[in-house]
This record gives sequence, C-alpha cells and structure tokens, in this order.
Amino acid sequence: MTDTTDTGITDNDGADAADAAQGGIESPSGFDFRGLTVSGLAAPAAAVPASGKGDAKSGKGGKSDKGDKGDKKKGKDAKKTAKSGKAEKADKADKSDKDKVEGGKSEKSDKTDDSAAVTTGKRSIFPFLGTFSDKPGSNGPALFEPMTLRGLTIRNRIWLPPMDTYSALGRDGRPTPFHYQHYVSRALGGFGMIIVEATAVAPEGRISPCDVGLWDDGQIDAWRWIVEDIKATGAAAAIQLNHAGRKGSTGCFAVGYEGRTVPPEAGGWATVAPSPIPFGEYTTPRALSVDEIHGLVDAFAVAARRAVAAGFQAIEIHAAHGYLISQFLDPLSNEREDEYGKGFEGRIRFLLEVADAIRAGIPGDMPLLVRVSATDWAAGGWDLDQTVALARILKDHGVDLVDVSTGGIVSGVTVPVKPDYQVPFSSQVRKRAEVPVTAVGLITKPKQAEKVLVKGNADAIEIGRAALRDPYWPLRAADKLGVPVSKAPYAPQYVRGAF
Repeated sequence: MTDTTDTGITDNDGADAADAAQGGIESPSGFDFRGLTVSGLAAPAAAVPASGKGDAKSGKGGKSDKGDKGDKKKGKDAKKTAKSGKAEKADKADKSDKDKVEGGKSEKSDKTDDSAAVTTGKRSIFPFLGTFSDKPGSNGPALFEPMTLRGLTIRNRIWLPPMDTYSALGRDGRPTPFHYQHYVSRALGGFGMIIVEATAVAPEGRISPCDVGLWDDGQIDAWRWIVEDIKATGAAAAIQLNHAGRKGSTGCFAVGYEGRTVPPEAGGWATVAPSPIPFGEYTTPRALSVDEIHGLVDAFAVAARRAVAAGFQAIEIHAAHGYLISQFLDPLSNEREDEYGKGFEGRIRFLLEVADAIRAGIPGDMPLLVRVSATDWAAGGWDLDQTVALARILKDHGVDLVDVSTGGIVSGVTVPVKPDYQVPFSSQVRKRAEVPVTAVGLITKPKQAEKVLVKGNADAIEIGRAALRDPYWPLRAADKLGVPVSKAPYAPQYVRGAF
C-alpha cells in the first residue's frame, strides 16, 4: 500500500488500512468477519467452477463451497470407515499410528473401499499437508523445516515479504547500494526467502517515482549483484512484479506529496485502471483499452524474463493491495462491460493471462507465486469466497503458492488489526483450495509464528515490520525455539556471535 510508516518504508501486508473510518461487522470476540466465510456465519458467494469455465453470472458449471454444510454429515459417515478426521478439523494431529495415511491408503487395511478415499464435497478428508512431508513440527520446529516449490528448495519457512522502500532515488527504476544492504543483510540474518519489493513492469506502473523496476534491459545488471549475494548467503531470491494502476504516481518521503498524487511538474504521470474510478483523493485514472491490457500482459512476461536473467529464483505476481491486477479483480474498481469485467470470470481474466504468460516464459522448475488480498474489507467487494475460487483456478495455471494478505482497494475502511489478524484468511485459502500459502500480518514472535505453522494455517511465515527492526529475526527465533547453532542459518562469519 502507499501509506508510509515512520521509517519511510511501506509494509505490503495490508496493515496500513487500519486508519480508516467505516464500521466493521464484528463478532462477540471483536473480530471483524467481513469477507471471511465461517461455517454458520455467512453463506458462500455464487459458485465458480474450479476449471474457470461456466456461466459467471448464474454460477452454472460448477459447485460452490456450500458443500461445507454437508461436510458434518459426511464426516460422520466417514468415521465409520476412516479415522483420519473431518475436513473441518484437518489441522488437528492424528496421534494414532494405526490411522496414518500413506499413498492415499490406510495402513490399517489393504482395502480399496471408501476407507482410503472418503471425501467431503470435492476434498479428501485427509489433512492437506501443503509443502510439509509430515505433520508440521513433527521433525523439529516447523519454521526451520526446508520447503520445496518445484525445483527450488528453501532453507526455512521464515520469509521476508515484499516491502516498498521508495529508494530508487535516481527515479530510473534501478536499485542502489541501499537495496543491496537492505536485502543482503536480511539474507545474512537467516531468512529463507527474500522477496524483493514491488518492481514495476512499466515506468507508469510505479507506485512512486522512486520505485524500482524491470521494464528495461539496462536494469538487469543493477539487480544482478544484489541477487548473487542474497543467494550466496543460502537464502532464496524472489521478486514481486507489479503495476500500480490508479495507485501510481503517488508521493513518498523522497519526493513529497505523501498521500497524494504527484503532479507532472514534480515527476508524476497520468494513471490508468480498469475503469475511470479514483482511489480516495488521488486523481481519476484513464480506463485501459483492450489492446493496452494485452500490452501489459506482455510487459509482465518480459519483466519476468529479465528477472530470470538477473538470477532471481522465483517470481511473485502482485495481485493485492489495490494495485492494477487487484483493481481488475474487485467489482468496486472494475465496471468494465467487456471480457475483462462483468462477472468473476471476466475480472480474473487479466491475472490469469499474466500468470500464463509468465509461466510460459520462465524455466519450468521455477516457482510462480501470486499475492492476493483475501478480502478488501468492504461490502460488495472482493472477498474470501472469491479468493478461494481464484486460488483453485491459479493452481491450474501453474501457480505454486498463494501469498495471502488483505486490504488496499478502498480507502477509509475499518480493518481489525491485531496479532495474527490475517491468519484466518491464509488458513481458509489453504484448506479450502488445497494450495500452499504464506501468512503475514503482525506476526512478530517466534512461538507465535511456529504456532501458525503447527496448526496447519500456512506453509511459510512472512516477517515484515519486525524484520525492519531486526534483520536477524530468524537467528533469534532459532535460539528461542531451541535450534542448535550448528543447524541454525548462521553465516560462518557470525557463528562466534551466536545467541
């Protein structure tokens, strides 16, 4: 998001939406459930088939998650033939050896009947383990278990999320020695994956004039030395590709005009969007033509190929926080009547085309991630049910992990910011779509982060603002969780100073 903290660095975890004014829909515990489907609290949205085909308006062509209502009954039947538990309780550990499942069959019996394949709706009742080979935490602290996505093995599950630093002070999109220090120091601090901040695929796709970019071949070398030294520490290097759309040309600490549109005379530019609807008090954007949309799909694909040339090991598409792809997804910002609007299928089309174009142009063993806002905390906007439907479809388009955040499409909304406030969304996406996810959002303590993984609510944890305060957060976490120094992600030069 474009709001800056007092450090001048934006945390893209959606927490900045907390300064808003609209009332939420709160439970007795005080949690705001707007956009979060919980059994017994809200009915699912219109059905969207996992294949992406069918009538988007009527929901024909596929079943919705209303099957959850029947899960309890089917779960009772399933207990007679399989003791691995209900899907809704998949995060609970099965403590009995006789109930373990191997290869989709029960060790208790050779039978090929329903005991090994009972499903609730379309999902197996066996817990979705994501990227864990066994119950999270069964092999030592889950935070420090390696994680494999396609051909990339990541040393642990503590990741640095993409956080805008607005520090390409030459306004040419090129990273600087600041970026080297910022990212390499956190790689030395033990993070498993470093996801570089939102990187523009076109000059007008920058959030601010001081954003980094990969819209030109001349920017590749400026990234390469940073990427090489991130990898030299043992961390994995990923990059988030973005187009800001109507939230572009905004101010920052280095330019001024914070919270406003930067005028042309100060280096700003005219913005574009799916529809001519402004964000808050920003200037009104121009609606993109279909040809321009096709051109932006190509821009994402070419930027991804440049990222490969720079040495990055994974690509993340930024489809969250109210930037351009997020603007296409949300009916509050997309009023198009062509193939890129109307119903759900039209609104997700741009993202799917971007994902397909990137997947086709990068190595087959390179992971592709997508960051989404699971809800925009606004009535009538993008919500959890649509996120789950999208996540299921993204799997079929070569996406390996969904980076779950919230917020950003609408200014002035109330967000219940507190520790773990976004974890329920990552948990729901992981369990309902059966896709690996990350969790982010005021996760600051090692045991807190470990608990999220052990409960099966995520496959990796992103430590954002806490990492700005402490580049060595993973090393402190290893000490807190009892990981021996010899197994903690210390650089050899730092072992003498181990916690």
